[in-house]
Amino acid sequence: MKEAGRRLILASRSPRRVALLREAGFEFEQAAPDVCEAARPGEAPESQAQRLALLKARAVAKHAQPDSCVLAADTLVVIDEHVLGKPRDPAEAVEMLLQLAGRRHRVLTGFALLIPRTGRHEVGLEESAVQLRALSPKEAHAYVASGEPLDKAGAYALQGEGGRFVEAVSGSRSNVIGLPLEVVVPRLERLAVRRWCRS
Repeated sequence: MKEAGRRLILASRSPRRVALLREAGFEFEQAAPDVCEAARPGEAPESQAQRLALLKARAVAKHAQPDSCVLAADTLVVIDEHVLGKPRDPAEAVEMLLQLAGRRHRVLTGFALLIPRTGRHEVGLEESAVQLRALSPKEAHAYVASGEPLDKAGAYALQGEGGRFVEAVSGSRSNVIGLPLEVVVPRLERLAVRRWCRS
């Protein structure tokens, strides 16, 4: 049975974030934000992730119901303070995988919750550390050929076939997938966001 509550709008078309929110029991709509996701010169990854999340939330809030809650997120893979986004092509995907192979990297997710009527917003950041095992070029090429890494930051999916390359995750696993439920869900609950059921 549906419960009364504030309508939730996910400012993302990411199937990973959709799946995570559904698993958490939330009812929501989706709207794709039209924003430039380029980093600013000299911008720290932590600042970039939070700025882009709020930018996405504000873009969607312009067309949202006043009393709804807009949720947006931006996930970055960082190694040696260099941000790895989504690969432009298979060759770059292989390059990214081999750069991460056998090393520990950071996954940052900036998130923003915004109420259109008041402009009230909350912004936060979650960080996880991921250790990938060593990979041969042959393994990297085979994985990229599956198509899975081509729309993923860092060119791998923890929740998919790429999970077999992951040796360890320190911190939130859902954060690595794209939305840190451990910190986002309590905030949604405080804002009385509608759910299908109580967990």
